[in-house]
Amino acid sequence: MDLRLLAFALLLVPGAPSAQEAARQSAPVVIANRTIIVLRGPIAGYSAEERARGATERIEATLDSDPHAAVSFAESEAGTRVLVGGNLGFIVTKIDIDAQAVETTSLLAKETAKRLERAIAERREQHSLRYLATAAAYAAAATAVYGALMWLLRLGSRRLGGYISVAADERARKLSLGSVQAFASRFVSLLGWLLALTATVWWLAFVLQQFPYTRRWGEDLQVNLLDMARQIVLAILGALPGLAFVVVIFFLARLFIRFARTLFDRVEHGSLELAWMDRDTAGPTRRIFSFVVWVFALAMAYPYLPGAGTEAFKGLSVLIGLMVSLGGASVIGQAFSGLILMYSRIFRRGDYVRIGDNEGTVTEVGMFATRIRTGLGEEISISNAAVLATTTKNYSRAVPGTGYVLDTVVTIGYATPWRQVEAMLKEAARRTDDIARQPEPVVRQTALSDYYVEYRLIAYSPAERPVIRAEILHRLHGHIQDVFNEYGVQIMSPHYMMDPPQPQVVPKDKWFTPPAKSSSAYLSEAPSPERKEAG
Repeated sequence: MDLRLLAFALLLVPGAPSAQEAARQSAPVVIANRTIIVLRGPIAGYSAEERARGATERIEATLDSDPHAAVSFAESEAGTRVLVGGNLGFIVTKIDIDAQAVETTSLLAKETAKRLERAIAERREQHSLRYLATAAAYAAAATAVYGALMWLLRLGSRRLGGYISVAADERARKLSLGSVQAFASRFVSLLGWLLALTATVWWLAFVLQQFPYTRRWGEDLQVNLLDMARQIVLAILGALPGLAFVVVIFFLARLFIRFARTLFDRVEHGSLELAWMDRDTAGPTRRIFSFVVWVFALAMAYPYLPGAGTEAFKGLSVLIGLMVSLGGASVIGQAFSGLILMYSRIFRRGDYVRIGDNEGTVTEVGMFATRIRTGLGEEISISNAAVLATTTKNYSRAVPGTGYVLDTVVTIGYATPWRQVEAMLKEAARRTDDIARQPEPVVRQTALSDYYVEYRLIAYSPAERPVIRAEILHRLHGHIQDVFNEYGVQIMSPHYMMDPPQPQVVPKDKWFTPPAKSSSAYLSEAPSPERKEAG
Protein backbone atom coordinates (compact mmCIF):
# COMPACT_ATOMS: atom_id res chain seq x y z
CA MET A 1 0.00 0.00 0.00
CA ASP A 2 2.94 2.35 0.76
CA LEU A 3 4.31 1.73 -2.73
CA ARG A 4 1.06 2.94 -4.22
CA LEU A 5 1.14 6.09 -2.11
CA LEU A 6 4.72 6.67 -3.26
CA ALA A 7 3.62 6.25 -6.85
CA PHE A 8 0.80 8.75 -6.35
CA ALA A 9 3.28 11.19 -4.83
CA LEU A 10 5.46 10.96 -7.90
CA LEU A 11 2.66 12.60 -9.86
CA LEU A 12 3.19 15.81 -7.93
CA VAL A 13 6.85 16.31 -8.91
CA PRO A 14 7.81 18.33 -12.01
CA GLY A 15 7.75 16.36 -15.25
CA ALA A 16 4.72 14.31 -14.24
CA PRO A 17 1.78 14.15 -16.72
CA SER A 18 -0.63 17.07 -16.50
CA ALA A 19 -4.17 16.66 -15.24
CA GLN A 20 -5.61 17.09 -18.75
CA GLU A 21 -3.37 14.31 -20.09
CA ALA A 22 -4.26 11.98 -17.23
CA ALA A 23 -7.98 12.60 -17.55
CA ARG A 24 -8.35 10.90 -20.90
CA GLN A 25 -9.97 7.84 -19.24
CA SER A 26 -12.67 7.67 -16.58
CA ALA A 27 -14.69 4.96 -14.84
CA PRO A 28 -17.40 5.24 -12.14
CA VAL A 29 -17.39 3.61 -8.71
CA VAL A 30 -20.91 2.18 -8.27
CA ILE A 31 -22.22 0.96 -4.89
CA ALA A 32 -25.87 -0.15 -4.50
CA ASN A 33 -26.63 1.11 -8.03
CA ARG A 34 -25.41 4.61 -7.13
CA THR A 35 -22.44 6.33 -8.70
CA ILE A 36 -20.16 7.42 -5.84
CA ILE A 37 -17.32 9.03 -7.80
CA VAL A 38 -15.76 8.98 -11.27
CA LEU A 39 -12.08 8.03 -11.09
CA ARG A 40 -9.70 8.94 -13.89
CA GLY A 41 -6.50 7.45 -15.20
CA PRO A 42 -4.05 6.15 -16.08
CA ILE A 43 -2.12 6.86 -12.89
CA ALA A 44 0.88 4.98 -11.48
CA GLY A 45 0.34 2.25 -14.06
CA TYR A 46 -3.35 1.78 -13.18
CA SER A 47 -6.06 2.56 -15.69
CA ALA A 48 -9.31 4.24 -14.68
CA GLU A 49 -11.19 0.93 -14.97
CA GLU A 50 -8.70 -0.81 -12.69
CA ARG A 51 -8.94 1.96 -10.08
CA ALA A 52 -12.76 1.88 -10.10
CA ARG A 53 -12.90 -1.94 -9.98
CA GLY A 54 -10.43 -2.11 -7.09
CA ALA A 55 -12.29 0.56 -5.10
CA THR A 56 -15.64 -1.23 -5.61
CA GLU A 57 -14.20 -4.58 -4.51
CA ARG A 58 -12.60 -3.10 -1.37
CA ILE A 59 -15.80 -1.26 -0.33
CA GLU A 60 -18.02 -4.30 -0.99
CA ALA A 61 -15.68 -6.52 1.01
CA THR A 62 -15.72 -4.13 3.96
CA LEU A 63 -19.54 -3.83 3.90
CA ASP A 64 -19.96 -7.60 3.74
CA SER A 65 -18.07 -7.88 7.01
CA ASP A 66 -19.57 -4.76 8.60
CA PRO A 67 -22.84 -3.43 7.02
CA HIS A 68 -22.77 -0.44 9.40
CA ALA A 69 -19.22 0.63 8.54
CA ALA A 70 -18.61 4.36 8.96
CA VAL A 71 -17.19 6.58 6.25
CA SER A 72 -14.25 8.87 6.98
CA PHE A 73 -11.42 10.52 5.05
CA ALA A 74 -7.85 11.59 5.70
CA GLU A 75 -5.37 13.78 3.87
CA SER A 76 -2.18 12.36 2.34
CA GLU A 77 0.57 13.48 -0.01
CA ALA A 78 -1.16 11.76 -2.95
CA GLY A 79 -4.56 13.27 -2.21
CA THR A 80 -7.52 12.69 0.09
CA ARG A 81 -8.09 9.11 1.25
CA VAL A 82 -11.71 7.93 1.66
CA LEU A 83 -11.96 5.22 4.36
CA VAL A 84 -14.81 2.77 4.96
CA GLY A 85 -14.71 1.14 8.39
CA GLY A 86 -11.11 2.29 8.76
CA ASN A 87 -10.08 0.55 5.53
CA LEU A 88 -9.03 2.38 2.35
CA GLY A 89 -11.78 2.68 -0.18
CA PHE A 90 -10.09 4.91 -2.77
CA ILE A 91 -7.93 8.03 -3.03
CA VAL A 92 -9.16 11.27 -4.56
CA THR A 93 -6.22 12.66 -6.55
CA LYS A 94 -5.72 15.86 -8.49
CA ILE A 95 -6.58 14.19 -11.78
CA ASP A 96 -10.05 13.36 -10.37
CA ILE A 97 -11.03 16.96 -9.64
CA ASP A 98 -12.22 19.76 -11.92
CA ALA A 99 -9.64 22.49 -11.55
CA GLN A 100 -11.67 24.94 -13.62
CA ALA A 101 -14.49 24.71 -11.07
CA VAL A 102 -12.03 25.58 -8.26
CA GLU A 103 -12.48 22.08 -6.84
CA THR A 104 -10.06 20.45 -4.35
CA THR A 105 -9.50 16.83 -3.41
CA SER A 106 -10.78 17.49 0.10
CA LEU A 107 -14.02 19.09 -1.13
CA LEU A 108 -14.65 16.29 -3.63
CA ALA A 109 -13.94 13.69 -0.95
CA LYS A 110 -16.53 15.24 1.38
CA GLU A 111 -19.21 15.18 -1.34
CA THR A 112 -18.23 11.62 -2.21
CA ALA A 113 -18.50 10.58 1.44
CA LYS A 114 -22.12 11.82 1.58
CA ARG A 115 -23.05 9.81 -1.50
CA LEU A 116 -21.24 6.77 -0.14
CA GLU A 117 -23.06 6.96 3.21
CA ARG A 118 -26.40 7.05 1.37
CA ALA A 119 -25.40 4.11 -0.81
CA ILE A 120 -24.35 2.11 2.29
CA ALA A 121 -27.74 2.78 3.91
CA GLU A 122 -29.58 1.69 0.77
CA ARG A 123 -27.40 -1.42 0.58
CA ARG A 124 -28.57 -2.39 4.04
CA GLU A 125 -32.17 -1.77 2.97
CA GLN A 126 -31.72 -4.08 -0.01
CA HIS A 127 -30.92 -6.94 2.36
CA SER A 128 -33.84 -6.19 4.72
CA LEU A 129 -36.94 -8.28 3.96
CA ARG A 130 -39.05 -6.13 6.27
CA TYR A 131 -38.09 -2.96 4.43
CA LEU A 132 -38.71 -4.55 1.02
CA ALA A 133 -42.15 -5.78 2.17
CA THR A 134 -43.06 -2.28 3.34
CA ALA A 135 -41.83 -0.80 0.05
CA ALA A 136 -43.90 -3.33 -1.89
CA ALA A 137 -46.98 -2.37 0.13
CA TYR A 138 -46.45 1.30 -0.63
CA ALA A 139 -45.94 0.49 -4.29
CA ALA A 140 -49.14 -1.59 -4.39
CA ALA A 141 -51.11 1.19 -2.73
CA ALA A 142 -49.72 3.74 -5.18
CA THR A 143 -50.63 1.44 -8.06
CA ALA A 144 -54.21 1.15 -6.81
CA VAL A 145 -54.50 4.92 -6.50
CA TYR A 146 -53.01 5.32 -9.97
CA GLY A 147 -55.51 2.87 -11.45
CA ALA A 148 -58.42 4.66 -9.80
CA LEU A 149 -57.12 8.00 -11.02
CA MET A 150 -56.84 6.69 -14.60
CA TRP A 151 -60.44 5.44 -14.42
CA LEU A 152 -61.63 8.79 -13.11
CA LEU A 153 -59.70 10.65 -15.79
CA ARG A 154 -61.22 8.49 -18.52
CA LEU A 155 -64.75 8.88 -17.18
CA GLY A 156 -64.31 12.57 -16.44
CA SER A 157 -62.80 13.38 -19.83
CA ARG A 158 -65.79 11.80 -21.57
CA ARG A 159 -68.46 13.52 -19.49
CA LEU A 160 -66.66 16.81 -19.05
CA GLY A 161 -65.61 16.80 -22.69
CA GLY A 162 -69.19 16.33 -23.83
CA TYR A 163 -70.47 19.08 -21.53
CA ILE A 164 -67.73 21.56 -22.49
CA SER A 165 -68.01 20.82 -26.22
CA VAL A 166 -71.78 21.37 -26.22
CA ALA A 167 -71.48 24.57 -24.17
CA ALA A 168 -68.66 25.89 -26.37
CA ASP A 169 -70.61 25.05 -29.51
CA GLU A 170 -73.68 26.93 -28.28
CA ARG A 171 -71.55 29.93 -27.33
CA ALA A 172 -69.79 29.89 -30.72
CA ARG A 173 -73.09 29.73 -32.60
CA LYS A 174 -74.33 32.77 -30.71
CA LEU A 175 -71.20 34.62 -31.79
CA SER A 176 -71.59 33.36 -35.40
CA LEU A 177 -68.30 31.48 -35.23
CA GLY A 178 -69.64 28.19 -36.59
CA SER A 179 -69.52 24.79 -34.94
CA VAL A 180 -66.58 24.20 -32.57
CA GLN A 181 -67.90 21.06 -30.89
CA ALA A 182 -65.33 18.74 -32.48
CA PHE A 183 -62.46 21.12 -31.62
CA ALA A 184 -63.59 21.46 -27.98
CA SER A 185 -63.98 17.68 -27.63
CA ARG A 186 -60.47 17.08 -29.00
CA PHE A 187 -59.01 19.76 -26.71
CA VAL A 188 -60.53 18.12 -23.63
CA SER A 189 -59.30 14.72 -24.82
CA LEU A 190 -55.78 16.09 -25.31
CA LEU A 191 -55.83 17.66 -21.85
CA GLY A 192 -56.91 14.31 -20.40
CA TRP A 193 -54.02 12.54 -22.13
CA LEU A 194 -51.55 15.09 -20.76
CA LEU A 195 -52.86 14.62 -17.22
CA ALA A 196 -52.73 10.84 -17.63
CA LEU A 197 -49.14 11.02 -18.88
CA THR A 198 -48.10 13.24 -15.96
CA ALA A 199 -49.78 10.92 -13.47
CA THR A 200 -48.07 7.91 -15.06
CA VAL A 201 -44.62 9.50 -14.74
CA TRP A 202 -45.23 10.46 -11.09
CA TRP A 203 -46.56 6.98 -10.27
CA LEU A 204 -43.59 5.28 -11.93
CA ALA A 205 -41.12 7.58 -10.16
CA PHE A 206 -42.79 6.94 -6.78
CA VAL A 207 -42.75 3.16 -7.23
CA LEU A 208 -39.11 3.15 -8.29
CA GLN A 209 -38.13 5.26 -5.29
CA GLN A 210 -39.60 2.74 -2.85
CA PHE A 211 -36.93 0.15 -3.62
CA PRO A 212 -33.27 0.89 -2.86
CA TYR A 213 -31.85 -0.53 -6.07
CA THR A 214 -34.21 1.44 -8.36
CA ARG A 215 -34.41 4.56 -6.19
CA ARG A 216 -31.84 6.38 -8.30
CA TRP A 217 -33.87 5.79 -11.44
CA GLY A 218 -36.99 7.14 -9.77
CA GLU A 219 -35.15 10.21 -8.53
CA ASP A 220 -33.67 10.84 -11.98
CA LEU A 221 -37.11 10.43 -13.58
CA GLN A 222 -38.68 12.86 -11.11
CA VAL A 223 -35.84 15.36 -11.45
CA ASN A 224 -36.02 15.17 -15.24
CA LEU A 225 -39.78 15.71 -15.16
CA LEU A 226 -39.45 18.69 -12.85
CA ASP A 227 -36.58 20.07 -14.89
CA MET A 228 -38.59 19.71 -18.08
CA ALA A 229 -41.58 21.42 -16.49
CA ARG A 230 -39.32 24.19 -15.20
CA GLN A 231 -37.81 24.69 -18.64
CA ILE A 232 -41.25 24.79 -20.24
CA VAL A 233 -42.50 27.35 -17.73
CA LEU A 234 -39.37 29.49 -18.12
CA ALA A 235 -39.61 29.25 -21.92
CA ILE A 236 -43.25 30.33 -21.81
CA LEU A 237 -42.47 33.23 -19.49
CA GLY A 238 -39.54 34.27 -21.64
CA ALA A 239 -41.65 34.13 -24.80
CA LEU A 240 -44.56 36.13 -23.38
CA PRO A 241 -43.25 39.59 -24.41
CA GLY A 242 -42.60 38.42 -27.96
CA LEU A 243 -45.93 36.62 -28.13
CA ALA A 244 -47.69 39.74 -26.91
CA PHE A 245 -46.08 41.74 -29.72
CA VAL A 246 -47.08 39.03 -32.24
CA VAL A 247 -50.67 39.14 -30.98
CA VAL A 248 -50.72 42.92 -31.38
CA ILE A 249 -49.39 42.65 -34.96
CA PHE A 250 -51.99 40.06 -36.00
CA PHE A 251 -54.76 41.95 -34.21
CA LEU A 252 -53.92 45.11 -36.14
CA ALA A 253 -53.71 43.12 -39.38
CA ARG A 254 -57.12 41.54 -38.76
CA LEU A 255 -58.61 44.93 -37.87
CA PHE A 256 -57.22 46.45 -41.05
CA ILE A 257 -58.56 43.56 -43.15
CA ARG A 258 -62.03 43.84 -41.59
CA PHE A 259 -62.10 47.55 -42.35
CA ALA A 260 -61.06 46.93 -45.97
CA ARG A 261 -63.56 44.06 -46.27
CA THR A 262 -66.38 46.47 -45.52
CA LEU A 263 -65.27 48.60 -48.48
CA PHE A 264 -64.94 45.62 -50.82
CA ASP A 265 -68.33 44.20 -49.75
CA ARG A 266 -70.03 47.50 -50.52
CA VAL A 267 -68.52 47.51 -54.00
CA GLU A 268 -69.48 43.86 -54.52
CA HIS A 269 -73.11 44.49 -53.51
CA GLY A 270 -73.34 47.59 -55.67
CA SER A 271 -73.82 50.15 -52.89
CA LEU A 272 -70.50 51.82 -53.73
CA GLU A 273 -69.03 52.52 -57.16
CA LEU A 274 -65.32 52.95 -57.78
CA ALA A 275 -63.66 53.77 -61.08
CA TRP A 276 -60.82 51.28 -60.58
CA MET A 277 -62.91 48.35 -59.31
CA ASP A 278 -66.29 46.87 -60.20
CA ARG A 279 -68.55 44.22 -58.64
CA ASP A 280 -66.92 41.32 -60.49
CA THR A 281 -63.38 42.13 -59.36
CA ALA A 282 -64.21 43.17 -55.78
CA GLY A 283 -64.09 39.57 -54.50
CA PRO A 284 -60.68 38.59 -55.91
CA THR A 285 -59.25 41.99 -54.99
CA ARG A 286 -60.38 41.47 -51.40
CA ARG A 287 -58.68 38.07 -51.27
CA ILE A 288 -55.44 39.41 -52.75
CA PHE A 289 -55.43 42.33 -50.33
CA SER A 290 -56.01 40.02 -47.35
CA PHE A 291 -53.20 37.70 -48.49
CA VAL A 292 -50.74 40.59 -48.85
CA VAL A 293 -51.64 41.98 -45.41
CA TRP A 294 -51.24 38.58 -43.72
CA VAL A 295 -47.89 37.97 -45.42
CA PHE A 296 -46.67 41.40 -44.31
CA ALA A 297 -47.90 40.73 -40.75
CA LEU A 298 -46.13 37.36 -40.70
CA ALA A 299 -42.89 38.95 -41.89
CA MET A 300 -43.16 41.58 -39.14
CA ALA A 301 -43.98 39.01 -36.44
CA TYR A 302 -41.42 36.39 -37.49
CA PRO A 303 -38.48 37.70 -35.39
CA TYR A 304 -40.67 37.71 -32.25
CA LEU A 305 -41.90 34.11 -32.58
CA PRO A 306 -40.53 31.70 -29.93
CA GLY A 307 -37.53 29.85 -31.33
CA ALA A 308 -37.28 32.00 -34.45
CA GLY A 309 -33.51 32.26 -34.05
CA THR A 310 -32.88 28.53 -33.45
CA GLU A 311 -31.30 26.29 -36.04
CA ALA A 312 -34.36 24.02 -36.05
CA PHE A 313 -36.64 26.94 -36.95
CA LYS A 314 -34.24 28.06 -39.66
CA GLY A 315 -34.05 24.54 -41.05
CA LEU A 316 -37.85 24.31 -41.10
CA SER A 317 -38.04 27.62 -42.97
CA VAL A 318 -35.55 26.37 -45.55
CA LEU A 319 -37.51 23.13 -45.94
CA ILE A 320 -40.79 24.99 -46.47
CA GLY A 321 -39.13 27.29 -49.00
CA LEU A 322 -37.68 24.31 -50.87
CA MET A 323 -41.07 22.58 -50.98
CA VAL A 324 -42.74 25.73 -52.28
CA SER A 325 -40.07 26.28 -54.93
CA LEU A 326 -40.23 22.67 -56.16
CA GLY A 327 -43.96 22.08 -56.08
CA GLY A 328 -45.37 25.58 -56.28
CA ALA A 329 -44.67 26.35 -59.95
CA SER A 330 -47.89 24.75 -61.20
CA VAL A 331 -49.87 26.14 -58.27
CA ILE A 332 -48.63 29.68 -58.93
CA GLY A 333 -49.39 29.24 -62.64
CA GLN A 334 -52.94 28.18 -61.85
CA ALA A 335 -53.35 31.11 -59.45
CA PHE A 336 -52.18 33.62 -62.06
CA SER A 337 -54.54 32.04 -64.59
CA GLY A 338 -57.38 32.53 -62.13
CA LEU A 339 -56.46 36.18 -61.65
CA ILE A 340 -56.39 36.69 -65.42
CA LEU A 341 -59.88 35.19 -65.73
CA MET A 342 -61.21 37.34 -62.90
CA TYR A 343 -59.77 40.64 -64.07
CA SER A 344 -60.24 40.09 -67.82
CA ARG A 345 -63.94 39.41 -67.11
CA ILE A 346 -64.25 36.68 -69.73
CA PHE A 347 -67.23 35.39 -67.76
CA ARG A 348 -68.67 35.77 -64.31
CA ARG A 349 -70.69 33.67 -61.94
CA GLY A 350 -74.12 32.89 -63.42
CA ASP A 351 -73.08 33.17 -67.08
CA TYR A 352 -73.90 30.37 -69.48
CA VAL A 353 -70.70 29.42 -71.29
CA ARG A 354 -69.14 26.77 -73.44
CA ILE A 355 -65.54 25.93 -72.53
CA GLY A 356 -64.10 23.48 -75.03
CA ASP A 357 -66.57 20.57 -75.13
CA ASN A 358 -68.22 21.49 -71.81
CA GLU A 359 -71.30 23.69 -71.65
CA GLY A 360 -73.15 24.94 -68.60
CA THR A 361 -73.69 27.66 -66.02
CA VAL A 362 -70.67 29.10 -64.21
CA THR A 363 -71.10 28.40 -60.50
CA GLU A 364 -67.66 29.48 -59.26
CA VAL A 365 -64.61 31.25 -60.63
CA GLY A 366 -61.93 30.25 -58.14
CA MET A 367 -58.26 31.01 -57.87
CA PHE A 368 -57.25 27.59 -59.24
CA ALA A 369 -60.33 26.16 -61.01
CA THR A 370 -63.62 27.14 -62.61
CA ARG A 371 -66.76 25.12 -61.92
CA ILE A 372 -69.73 24.89 -64.27
CA ARG A 373 -73.01 23.01 -63.87
CA THR A 374 -74.48 21.43 -66.98
CA GLY A 375 -78.15 21.20 -67.86
CA LEU A 376 -78.09 17.55 -66.73
CA GLY A 377 -77.09 18.59 -63.19
CA GLU A 378 -73.42 17.58 -63.51
CA GLU A 379 -70.76 19.81 -61.96
CA ILE A 380 -67.56 20.03 -63.99
CA SER A 381 -64.33 21.46 -62.60
CA ILE A 382 -61.84 22.85 -65.14
CA SER A 383 -58.40 24.16 -64.21
CA ASN A 384 -57.95 27.85 -64.98
CA ALA A 385 -54.89 27.14 -67.12
CA ALA A 386 -57.03 24.84 -69.29
CA VAL A 387 -59.73 27.52 -69.52
CA LEU A 388 -57.23 30.05 -70.86
CA ALA A 389 -55.81 27.50 -73.30
CA THR A 390 -59.16 26.74 -74.98
CA THR A 391 -61.90 28.69 -76.72
CA THR A 392 -64.68 30.01 -74.50
CA LYS A 393 -68.14 30.96 -75.73
CA ASN A 394 -70.24 33.16 -73.47
CA TYR A 395 -73.93 32.95 -74.31
CA SER A 396 -74.88 35.50 -71.65
CA ARG A 397 -73.10 38.51 -73.18
CA ALA A 398 -75.05 38.85 -76.45
CA VAL A 399 -77.34 41.64 -75.26
CA PRO A 400 -77.25 43.92 -72.23
CA GLY A 401 -78.98 42.77 -69.05
CA THR A 402 -79.89 39.27 -67.99
CA GLY A 403 -80.50 36.38 -70.34
CA TYR A 404 -78.45 34.42 -72.83
CA VAL A 405 -78.24 33.23 -76.42
CA LEU A 406 -79.60 29.91 -77.69
CA ASP A 407 -78.58 28.40 -80.99
CA THR A 408 -79.16 25.12 -82.75
CA VAL A 409 -78.18 23.64 -86.11
CA VAL A 410 -80.16 21.55 -88.64
CA THR A 411 -79.02 20.23 -92.02
CA ILE A 412 -81.60 20.04 -94.84
CA GLY A 413 -81.19 18.81 -98.41
CA TYR A 414 -81.00 21.14 -101.39
CA ALA A 415 -84.44 19.96 -102.59
CA THR A 416 -86.12 21.99 -99.84
CA PRO A 417 -86.49 25.75 -100.42
CA TRP A 418 -84.20 27.65 -98.06
CA ARG A 419 -86.88 30.29 -97.47
CA GLN A 420 -89.26 27.58 -96.25
CA VAL A 421 -86.62 26.18 -93.88
CA GLU A 422 -85.92 29.64 -92.50
CA ALA A 423 -89.62 30.31 -91.94
CA MET A 424 -90.15 26.94 -90.25
CA LEU A 425 -87.24 27.50 -87.85
CA LYS A 426 -88.58 30.94 -86.90
CA GLU A 427 -92.03 29.42 -86.39
CA ALA A 428 -90.57 26.82 -84.02
CA ALA A 429 -88.84 29.61 -82.10
CA ARG A 430 -92.14 31.54 -81.79
CA ARG A 431 -93.86 28.48 -80.36
CA THR A 432 -91.19 28.04 -77.67
CA ASP A 433 -91.76 29.74 -74.34
CA ASP A 434 -88.91 31.74 -72.77
CA ILE A 435 -87.60 32.81 -76.24
CA ALA A 436 -87.82 36.56 -76.65
CA ARG A 437 -89.68 38.19 -79.51
CA GLN A 438 -87.23 41.07 -79.48
CA PRO A 439 -84.54 40.78 -80.60
CA GLU A 440 -86.19 38.60 -83.24
CA PRO A 441 -84.73 35.11 -83.88
CA VAL A 442 -82.58 34.91 -87.00
CA VAL A 443 -81.53 32.05 -89.26
CA ARG A 444 -78.14 31.89 -90.96
CA GLN A 445 -76.96 29.50 -93.65
CA THR A 446 -73.55 28.68 -92.22
CA ALA A 447 -72.39 26.09 -94.79
CA LEU A 448 -73.22 24.71 -98.25
CA SER A 449 -72.02 21.13 -97.97
CA ASP A 450 -71.94 18.45 -100.64
CA TYR A 451 -75.31 16.95 -99.71
CA TYR A 452 -77.13 19.53 -97.60
CA VAL A 453 -77.35 23.09 -96.40
CA GLU A 454 -76.48 23.85 -92.75
CA TYR A 455 -78.94 26.23 -91.06
CA ARG A 456 -78.26 27.81 -87.65
CA LEU A 457 -81.17 29.25 -85.62
CA ILE A 458 -80.03 32.00 -83.22
CA ALA A 459 -82.46 33.21 -80.56
CA TYR A 460 -82.38 35.06 -77.26
CA SER A 461 -83.91 34.08 -73.91
CA PRO A 462 -84.54 36.67 -71.19
CA ALA A 463 -84.63 34.00 -68.47
CA GLU A 464 -82.56 34.99 -65.42
CA ARG A 465 -81.45 31.47 -64.58
CA PRO A 466 -79.12 30.04 -67.23
CA VAL A 467 -79.53 26.61 -65.66
CA ILE A 468 -82.85 26.18 -67.54
CA ARG A 469 -81.15 26.68 -70.92
CA ALA A 470 -81.08 22.93 -71.49
CA GLU A 471 -84.84 22.73 -70.86
CA ILE A 472 -85.53 25.59 -73.34
CA LEU A 473 -83.38 23.89 -76.00
CA HIS A 474 -85.27 20.67 -75.33
CA ARG A 475 -88.62 22.35 -76.04
CA LEU A 476 -87.20 24.21 -79.08
CA HIS A 477 -85.98 20.97 -80.65
CA GLY A 478 -89.40 19.43 -80.11
CA HIS A 479 -91.13 22.35 -81.83
CA ILE A 480 -88.68 22.19 -84.76
CA GLN A 481 -89.63 18.56 -85.32
CA ASP A 482 -93.35 19.37 -85.05
CA VAL A 483 -93.18 22.25 -87.54
CA PHE A 484 -91.11 20.26 -90.07
CA ASN A 485 -93.55 17.35 -89.77
CA GLU A 486 -96.53 19.67 -90.28
CA TYR A 487 -95.10 20.93 -93.60
CA GLY A 488 -93.83 17.55 -94.75
CA VAL A 489 -90.14 18.38 -94.69
CA GLN A 490 -87.78 15.66 -93.52
CA ILE A 491 -84.78 16.65 -91.43
CA MET A 492 -82.70 13.70 -92.60
CA SER A 493 -79.86 14.86 -94.86
CA PRO A 494 -79.34 12.89 -98.12
CA HIS A 495 -75.98 11.45 -99.11
CA TYR A 496 -74.83 11.08 -102.70
CA MET A 497 -74.83 7.51 -104.10
CA MET A 498 -75.57 8.08 -107.82
CA ASP A 499 -77.00 10.73 -110.08
CA PRO A 500 -80.72 11.18 -109.26
CA PRO A 501 -83.29 10.82 -112.10
CA GLN A 502 -84.32 14.44 -111.60
CA PRO A 503 -82.04 17.38 -110.72
CA GLN A 504 -82.30 18.31 -107.04
CA VAL A 505 -83.31 21.92 -107.57
CA VAL A 506 -86.24 23.98 -106.32
CA PRO A 507 -88.53 25.33 -109.07
CA LYS A 508 -89.17 29.04 -108.89
CA ASP A 509 -92.87 28.57 -108.27
CA LYS A 510 -92.04 26.70 -105.07
CA TRP A 511 -89.56 29.15 -103.70
CA PHE A 512 -92.11 30.55 -101.24
CA THR A 513 -93.65 27.30 -100.06
CA PRO A 514 -95.50 27.92 -96.79
CA PRO A 515 -94.72 29.06 -94.23
CA ALA A 516 -92.24 31.17 -96.23
CA LYS A 517 -93.02 34.83 -96.59
CA SER A 518 -94.26 36.40 -99.81
CA SER A 519 -91.83 37.52 -102.49
CA SER A 520 -92.39 41.18 -101.68
CA ALA A 521 -91.14 40.69 -98.13
CA TYR A 522 -87.96 39.05 -99.29
CA LEU A 523 -87.48 41.63 -102.06
CA SER A 524 -87.73 44.40 -99.47
CA GLU A 525 -85.05 42.73 -97.38
CA ALA A 526 -82.67 41.72 -100.17
CA PRO A 527 -83.07 43.43 -103.61
CA SER A 528 -82.69 41.18 -106.66
CA PRO A 529 -80.17 41.91 -109.46
CA GLU A 530 -83.02 43.02 -111.77
CA ARG A 531 -84.09 45.69 -109.26
CA LYS A 532 -80.51 46.83 -108.83
CA GLU A 533 -80.15 47.25 -112.61
CA ALA A 534 -83.47 49.11 -112.80
CA GLY A 535 -82.31 51.39 -110.04
